[in-house]
Amino acid sequence: MQLIELFIAFFLAGLFSFGGGYAMVPLLQHEIVYRHGWMTAREFADQVGLAGIAPGPMAANIAVLTGHRVAGYAGAIVAMLGIVLPSLLLILLLGTLFFRYRDNRWVQASLYGLRPAVAGLIAYAAVSFAKSGGMLETISWFAASQLLLFAGALIALLVYRKHPVSVMIVSGLVGVALYS
Repeated sequence: MQLIELFIAFFLAGLFSFGGGYAMVPLLQHEIVYRHGWMTAREFADQVGLAGIAPGPMAANIAVLTGHRVAGYAGAIVAMLGIVLPSLLLILLLGTLFFRYRDNRWVQASLYGLRPAVAGLIAYAAVSFAKSGGMLETISWFAASQLLLFAGALIALLVYRKHPVSVMIVSGLVGVALYS
């Protein structure tokens, strides 16, 4: 039964999420933490951090980690299939249609409408992680250092255009230095 629940949860997340791994995080969090109770919000935030630094697509990494935790290797495989299958089927269909109708004004308008929604989902994920990590509860050294680390990473990415992997490595090393 758990394998079926894993497949359905990740299939639906893959089917109804647009914008890539980080945009998918709020829906995955709802399914994994709140609907099924497979882990706590804090554990989910830690898992997303691990999935973000591992090679490969974020959503696939989250699926494998969650599936393995819930039902071992079979769970990892089932969750991975669930998250990937909707994209595979949908992109085959949409790819064919998109190249045929990409200059259509309705298609262009829908893409412009999706962009801010995806940005909102990513912002929601960031605030949700900050809450689960205790960053927004009180003003403490820990919360302030976390916000400074976030701001530094954001500046490195946006202003100095540093590679995301290098920013993640440096942030991890700073975390070890500050919090161990």
